[in-house]
Amino acid sequence: MSETFGIVVEDSAIARVEALRSKQGLSGDHYLRIAVVGGGCSGFQYEMSMDDVVNNDDLVFDEAVVIDQTSRQILRDSVISFREDMMGSQFVIENPNATSSCGCGQSFAV
Repeated sequence: MSETFGIVVEDSAIARVEALRSKQGLSGDHYLRIAVVGGGCSGFQYEMSMDDVVNNDDLVFDEAVVIDQTSRQILRDSVISFREDMMGSQFVIENPNATSSCGCGQSFAV
């Protein structure tokens, strides 16, 4: 587990990034980039992608996850994990700053 700026990235998320690197043949200099972008019916949504660029003002968690400066304000005090169940598997962001979300769960408001 890694915590910076009140954001916690759980071991399950870090392990999944490592598994994705291995599966996709990526080196250790590829990270899961998590960004908050405008969109969706509630105003904001999460965007996730594998990225090999780390900017000077990015937060880096255990050499696995990066979050840009703008997104970290909205993600402050969030918990990021990876979950698997009978319905599927996904990265999960528990964000206490989200005041509401749309019915499909793909976007949120702050």
